[in-house]
Amino acid sequence: MTTVGILHPGAMGATVGAASSAEVIWCPAGRSDASVARAESAGLQPVDSLGDLVERSEVIVSVCPPASAADVADDVAATGFDGVYVDANAIAPATARGIAARFERFVDGGIVGPPAHQAGTTRLYLSGLAADDVATLWDGSVLDARVIDGGAGAASALKMAFATWTKVSSALLLDVRALARAEGVEDALLAEWAISMPDTAERSERTAAGVGPKAWRFVGEMEQMVRAFADAGLPDGFSKGAADLYERLASFKDADGVTLDAVLAALLDSAG
Repeated sequence: MTTVGILHPGAMGATVGAASSAEVIWCPAGRSDASVARAESAGLQPVDSLGDLVERSEVIVSVCPPASAADVADDVAATGFDGVYVDANAIAPATARGIAARFERFVDGGIVGPPAHQAGTTRLYLSGLAADDVATLWDGSVLDARVIDGGAGAASALKMAFATWTKVSSALLLDVRALARAEGVEDALLAEWAISMPDTAERSERTAAGVGPKAWRFVGEMEQMVRAFADAGLPDGFSKGAADLYERLASFKDADGVTLDAVLAALLDSAG
């Protein structure tokens, strides 16, 4: 049986590991109590150090905040790892290609959907020469591993395109509602939405509750989107604005019960 190392199992990475048919190991050194609890719940086996994880793993999968992706790859590459390195982070295609250059065998990955707790919700897109082999690690599981054409950068490009729409549109919706509140026309906006876009008011409330606790790690993802669009010669200001908005919500990190009123207050307070 293949042994897979996971770096570092947060809410998403823990479910990626749990869904695999392989023996999955991770390194708890320096990780939080919450990470340890998630890994234990997912059935991931602890090892003492990164060196132990590298020595035992035939495949290493990186699922970490995008801003840390290159540093995590550097740490693994410095050990001389000669297995398959899978970067499954939300990074620009050029960032993925830069990481690929550190490894002899590399698979680019991009995850779409929430943590994989049930079938039909979450897809892991893979590209690269060993993508077909890596995909088999999740055959028949709740995580739908799909191979797409292209080498390093292809799966990341798909993730960037998909996530730009979902996360930037979420940021824009909250920004619009904050503007209406700041100018004293929120009730009028809600009345117009009720006529022309009936689900929008409720969507803004769901968006605040959903993105508030995660906004802190969306900032690095927005920065990767800026790079992706700039590299393609396309306007990149959408993601820059979203990065600014999510930075203003960083204080809600991992908070429970985040409300729309609290989010709008944070946006408007930071604007003053």
